[in-house]
Amino acid sequence: MRLADFDYELAPERIAQTPIAPRDSARLLVDRGSQAPQHRHVNELPEILMPGDLLVVNETKVIPARLALLRATGGKAEVLMLEPLDGERRLWEALVRPARKLKPGEVLFAPNGTPVVVIGDRTQAGDTFMVTLLGSVDSLEMLAEHGEMPLPPYITERLSDPDRYQTIYARHPGSAAAPTAGLHFTDKLLGRLAKGGVEVAKVELVVGLDTFRPITEDDPLAHRMHTERYRVPEQTMLRCREAKRVVAVGTTSVRALESAAAHGELQGRTDIFIHRGFDWKIVDLLMTNFHMPRTTLLMMIDAFVGDRWRTLYETALRTDYRFLSFGDAMLLDRG
Repeated sequence: MRLADFDYELAPERIAQTPIAPRDSARLLVDRGSQAPQHRHVNELPEILMPGDLLVVNETKVIPARLALLRATGGKAEVLMLEPLDGERRLWEALVRPARKLKPGEVLFAPNGTPVVVIGDRTQAGDTFMVTLLGSVDSLEMLAEHGEMPLPPYITERLSDPDRYQTIYARHPGSAAAPTAGLHFTDKLLGRLAKGGVEVAKVELVVGLDTFRPITEDDPLAHRMHTERYRVPEQTMLRCREAKRVVAVGTTSVRALESAAAHGELQGRTDIFIHRGFDWKIVDLLMTNFHMPRTTLLMMIDAFVGDRWRTLYETALRTDYRFLSFGDAMLLDRG
């Protein structure tokens, strides 16, 4: 296996910079195995899915995790809060910039002069740091005051409505990125699915570094996965066993479900790495956006449908689908 196996050419103009409105008007490329894929829209899901299907969504909520700060010298710094390391949410794992210049003990300030974080030591992972949030207010309030939604770096336009980088069913604050396949759903669409006999179940996977971290090794199997926190309610797992088909919304829902099945634990931390040869136990269909080349997300798609992902991506590029977080979606059938 080589990293080049998971590469394709993605021109910058194909990356969606703004979310489409309404949410469920996004295009949907429906995988039909050996037959030509169908060009549909997300709002047609009630006609595509079947009674007895179970739609599984990730109800994690994105926090305003990106902090644009200043050093005491006036130089700019950025901190992306990934995950709290203590119960009070004061000590966090974070990505920082400029990583080589920032030293343990250095205080970073908001533009108004308020001290916000103290840089700590590097974590064992090597590419992240421990940082401490300052101030006496609740840490999530602190992030709400000084932080902004952590849009991916390939999105260069400002988001006028931060809720558009949030699913409508988001419940538990904690993620540093959105489970973007879920951004396409509306209350009306979920209601239509329910009337058609498609139930919805929820899981939680706190989206962290591995969701957007690129692979750098020539041998992708040498890539080291960070752990992410997941939770699969017992009722959700029971419904998965009873469902006609399990339709996972997004790669994070896949990671939660397949981690629970592989580890035999409904909650905990997972570093599951899904690639060719993976022993699928739960997920039958996957609704997902189009992913960056050379990533573990694309390796998961390859594990799910094999080499035909290339045909699907080539079709999407040729027919002007919008790519990545604010882009269009695919519905993939493992069978």
